[in-house]
Formats: sequence, structure tokens, C-alpha cells
Amino acid sequence: MVENNKQNYDESQIQVLEGLEAVRKRPGMYIGSTSSRGLHHLVYEIVDNSIDEALAGYCDNIKVVINKDNSVTVVDDGRGMPVGMHPKMGKSAMEVIMTILHAGGKFGGGGYKVSGGLHGVGASVVNALSEVCIVESRREGYLWKQEYRRGIPVAPVAKVEESQEQGTTTYFKPDPQIFEEINFDYEILEHRLRELAFLNKGINIELIDEREEKQEKFHYEGGIKSFVSYLNRNKEVLHSEPIYVEGSKDDVIVEIALQYNDSYAENIFSFANNIDTIEGGTHLSGFKNALTRVFNDYAKKFGHLKESDKNLQGEDIREGLTAVVSIKISEPQFEGQTKTKLGNSEVRGIVENIMGQEVATFLEENPNIGKVIVDKALMAARARDAARKARELTRKSVLERSALPGKLADCSSKNPEECEIYIVEGDSAGGSAKQGRNRRFQAILPLRGKIMNVEKQRLDKILNSETIRSMITAFGAGIGKDFDVEKIRYNRIIIMTDADVDGAHIRTLLLTFFYRYMRELVENGHVFIAQPPLYKVSKNKKSYYAYSDSELDNIIIELGGKDNSVSIQRYKGLGEMNAEQLWDTTMDPEQRILLKATIEDAMAADEIFTILMGDKVEPRREFIQQNAKRVTNLDI
Repeated sequence: MVENNKQNYDESQIQVLEGLEAVRKRPGMYIGSTSSRGLHHLVYEIVDNSIDEALAGYCDNIKVVINKDNSVTVVDDGRGMPVGMHPKMGKSAMEVIMTILHAGGKFGGGGYKVSGGLHGVGASVVNALSEVCIVESRREGYLWKQEYRRGIPVAPVAKVEESQEQGTTTYFKPDPQIFEEINFDYEILEHRLRELAFLNKGINIELIDEREEKQEKFHYEGGIKSFVSYLNRNKEVLHSEPIYVEGSKDDVIVEIALQYNDSYAENIFSFANNIDTIEGGTHLSGFKNALTRVFNDYAKKFGHLKESDKNLQGEDIREGLTAVVSIKISEPQFEGQTKTKLGNSEVRGIVENIMGQEVATFLEENPNIGKVIVDKALMAARARDAARKARELTRKSVLERSALPGKLADCSSKNPEECEIYIVEGDSAGGSAKQGRNRRFQAILPLRGKIMNVEKQRLDKILNSETIRSMITAFGAGIGKDFDVEKIRYNRIIIMTDADVDGAHIRTLLLTFFYRYMRELVENGHVFIAQPPLYKVSKNKKSYYAYSDSELDNIIIELGGKDNSVSIQRYKGLGEMNAEQLWDTTMDPEQRILLKATIEDAMAADEIFTILMGDKVEPRREFIQQNAKRVTNLDI
């Protein structure tokens, strides 16, 4: 007889998580993850509460302090958190807000007309995931205070002292039992706080880092108009001032700013109630529809397009466009739990109507600017047609197996999930890689010299590059708007270049190409950077590999120090390794180190690529000077 060890499934197995236990049990459901992203999200949630006070007209100043122990203090001069007894809960409203999910002034009770954040769960979630949290409220002539440990109040809300000031101070120390690492990144917080200052013109936001004695203040009277100028600061603009649109209808407030530059990429950022809607939504659709219609009407009215000519397409008109679309709405409907796409159907028509009227008026009053933009769009249309023909040729070659690039050493497996391709610098390293690889799942594509800088070229020119066509054909997923990540032939695309200046340049060129024309490769985690060793240390016929100077020092210490029996070889390039060494150190999945290329923030990524690969020299020089101290193992 077989004994049944399975537990009975009955009413006793049903677990009820009380209060904030659910948050601590499943933190990822509330803040996305327990990694760096989730850690910084705690700050955003508290700051969002202060921003809501600003949107309601009661807060002008917000201060965020990263304390020396990686705790955070957020101070605002809003109305202060309510402290009176809650009529239903029998405890202070402050305690209700901090300890009960979905408790707050954002659910139609008249507390806030417009709000962002996690809609009422923000403060309580931060409290639940903090080792210590202390809240102070300055209102009604007194300072009120309550302390919590892992979400549980230490004592009731206390009246501390008289105070004629108003506002809320929230101190929290993230719980090391929850988060993988507790180390706030100044630059991540700086980026978001600057963004909030742009989106809420006139507000004062201050960031202080007491660990490194750094601080910065953000205040922009121009709002999103200043935002667009900031985004275009390293680009050559076609008109000096951004076009600004503002209007409201049916309690929907619309703000739009747009400015053209001489690049070939479009960068449109959309927000709803200060939330970055990275997947767009109805407000973005309304903006694009209006832009296409207005410029086509303008082009025909002033003779830039004949009546018999085909209309310009939206992508032609958006070439070189930087825009910010921001709306404020009382009842936003977001698609998906992460709130990355706005779903309110009425918003599309409101944005389209306001945008259409305002931009049409601007073009009537500024015909010179209109002509410059339309001329650029006409050139983009001609280039699009040339690119279409080139893409068709590329697409045709992809369908023909025999048309795979001649230099490509393909793998035998046809299962994309297990296949990977190494993009290798030079024929010498390519030869070693071809000999050392596992032919079943590893493909090798050597590059001859540096690839084209795609930041400075239109797609039709890019497709004339044999090197780029080889990559497009090998990957098998198309390019640009035709790119389909589902068709990719290799799950991992690994950039393998020398650990020197030229190798770094080639990596940057490749990453620029992937970001601009195959962005889903990076977004979906298909792009990696190989980490070949910098040193080979030999002693008594045994070899050891070091991937950094510190690792080299440790190996030498373990070997008993430097003497005549210790040989150290500094690898100048991949070509110096034989096939066996390259496999052992850089290609063997059991031993190798790979860095995954990610896009944490599209806005920051666009800025870096513009700085590194654009025409302006001064921003590039400043970037190099500011980041030089972070660079190690760089041979010049």
C-alpha cells in the first residue's frame, strides 16, 4: 500500500494575510521588483504624494534627502497629512493612510482632483517595505508624529509640539530583508525629480545626497517647453523655440511642446498625471493624428505639396521631432498593472482637437518655420521610398538560405532559443572564434573595420552598408519599422570586441545601430557584451585569467607574489588568443562572463547616444571628462 503524503486541501489551508502582510509577502506585485528599480520606486511613491499636493495647489517645495545610511527623507510644504480620528476605522487618519492599503484621498472623496502614483497604496506600501518609517505632519498648529517598524506602529500618533508650519515629512529606511541591495543611485533619482519639475512648472524640487555631499535644485517656469529644450540641448535645432500647445476640455488639461532637430530619429515622450506612459495610449494617438493632418493641410495650402501628390506619412513628419505630450485627467484609465498605456477613449479626440487648432495657427503665423519642417519631411519621404526598395532587396535575400553573408559561420541548430551569434571584431579574432566555438549553437560573424555611425545617416544610406546588411540578413528579423523580434534567428546576440579604445568605439557603434533600428533586441534582453580577460597569468605550466586589475592582484597574491616563475601577459586584442583560450575564457557558457545590454530609460539612452555619436564635440568632451574617473583598464 502506498502512503499518501499529500496535504489535505480544505478550509484550514486558506491563508488570510492581514494588513500589510500581503505587501511583504509579494512585494513585486506592488513595486514591480525588489531590485534597484523597486528600491527607487519607494522614493517615487512618497514624492508623488507631495506632487499631488502641488497639483491641488497646496505645495510649492519638495526636498528629497538621501541620508548617509541610505535611508531617505522627503519633506514638503503641503497641507500636512490628516491626523484626526477616522470616522470608520477608529484610529488616526495618519495611521490609516500609512497602514491600510487603498486608503487615501484619491478615490473620489474630494481630496485630490488629479493624482498619480499607485492610487492610494503608495505610502502604506513604502511603510510595509521599510525597516523603519517615521511620518511627521505639520498642521492645525502642531507637529504630529508616528513611528513604524516594518509597517507596524510603535505607538499611536502623538502631538509633539506647537508648529505654525504646514507640510509632511516622511523618513524611511528600506528593509534589507526585502531588497536585494540598498544603495540609492543619485543619478536615477536626479533624472526622475528633474522630470517631475518639468512636468509641473513652477514647483521647486531639491535633491540632497549626504553620502557624497551633492545637491541640485530643479525649477522650470517653462514647464514642458523647457523640457523639450533640455532634451534637444545637444542637437542642432531647426527653430530656436519649441512650439507650445496648451488647452483644456471636459476637465482634461492638455500640454504639448515640440521642436524639430536635424537628426533622423523621433523622440516623443508622453505622460498622464505625471506618469510616464512608455507604451503611449490615446493621448499619443491624438497627438500623432493631429500632427500628420495639420502638416499635410499646411503643405498643400502653401504649395509644398500638389493636390495630386500623395500625402506625407506620419513617420516623414515626425523625423527629427522631439516632443512631450502631457495630460492631466481626474479619472485616468491605464491599461495593464504597470500603467504604461492610457486607455481613456475621449482623450484622443480632445488632444487631437486642441493640438490641431494650436499648431495650425502657429504655422499660419510662422510660415518660415513651417517650410523648414515640411522640406525636411519631403526629404524623409524620398528617403523612405529609397529605404523601402532597399529593405525589399534585403528581405528577399533573407528568404534565400544561400544568400546568408559569406563571412557568417552559421550554427547547425535551427532552434533560435538555443542559438547565439558572436559579432566579432576583425578577421583574426573571427578565425579563432570560428575554430573555438561550439558549432551546434554558436554562429560567428566577423566585422571588417568600424561600422557606419547610424546616428548621422538616414535609413536608405544605412542599408547601402555591406556590414549592416550582413547583420540584418544574419539576424533575419528585418530593420526599422519592419523589424519583428519574433523572427530573430538567434536568442543571444553577443558583441565581442577588443578591450581597447577601438573595441569600445565599435561596441558603441553597434549598440547605437541596435538601439535606433532594432530596439526590441535590447528591450527584450537579446543583446550581450562579451567580457574577454585582460590578463593571462602563468606559473608552473598552469594558467589563470584575470578580468580586471584587482583580480590580477588577487591571483598574484594567491600565487605567492611576483617572481621569475610568474609570467603575466596583457591581452591587447582577441586575436592574441588561440581558439582554445578564447573558448575557455569568453565563449564557454559554463565559464564566460556576459553583460546584458538594457534600456533602463529610453530618454537617458537617447541622450547618451546623441552625445557619443552626434555632431557636437563639446557635449562629448564634457561626458568623457565627467566619466573618465569611472574607466579602468583603458589602453590609449
